[in-house]
Amino acid sequence: MNRRNGFRASALLTAMMFSTASLAADIAHQTDYSISLAGLPLARATFHTELEKNRYTISGTLNSAGLVDIISRTSGQTRVSGVIGNDHLRASQYSMSYRSGRKSRAISVTFRNGNVVRASMTPKRNPLPKNWVPVTSRDMRNVLDPLSGLIIPGKSRVCPNTLPIFDGESRLDIKLSPRGTRAFKTRGFNGEVIVCGVRFVPKAGYRKGREDVEYLRRLETMEIWFAKAETVDVYAPVYVRIPTKLGPVTVSATRFGG
Repeated sequence: MNRRNGFRASALLTAMMFSTASLAADIAHQTDYSISLAGLPLARATFHTELEKNRYTISGTLNSAGLVDIISRTSGQTRVSGVIGNDHLRASQYSMSYRSGRKSRAISVTFRNGNVVRASMTPKRNPLPKNWVPVTSRDMRNVLDPLSGLIIPGKSRVCPNTLPIFDGESRLDIKLSPRGTRAFKTRGFNGEVIVCGVRFVPKAGYRKGREDVEYLRRLETMEIWFAKAETVDVYAPVYVRIPTKLGPVTVSATRFGG
């Protein structure tokens, strides 16, 4: 997998971690992340969370760093709002926009009771490739957004678990399997975390045979670590590791609560 596809693959899963800010009742909160490849910086991310009663809003920014920033500057913004349910955080509105060099894209999705009622992407992929796997109406039922979809209520099982994700264009399953516990320390957190293996299962909305998607689909050594945000009794990711031929891509919380 080359450097460009390595960054694409890592960005695909990194986007699903935009929701990992700790939640606490009726407060505003910030969480920061560093993203690296074989120890070299790729990007930095900052997320701001607000919770009022059972409603939440998460907004985040992502900016490239290091060599990636020199080769092709990348930046992105994301926002999701919704309600906290018994088993998941259920989004009502999700949006994401990014720019990488001269390329840009904006996505907006409206949910109702876990189902997609409207989704738009600018610019559209036109025409679609012949090997494109289309998204059907069935694919957009009972799904989670890629931001708050990875926040798991404290009384629910973290792993094993299957998270059905729709990001505005693609439908995929994130399959979590138990791999024990580890110690983790960062600003605002020092304790034990739950380690989950990750399987990436593309369902629709992608080019069949695409190198980076196929690499992630075959990969069996990815991990996500979940820490407990005690304030509202939820688990959220603090660390991701994605092996590549160039070295591991890691996403690590440099601030989690506090």
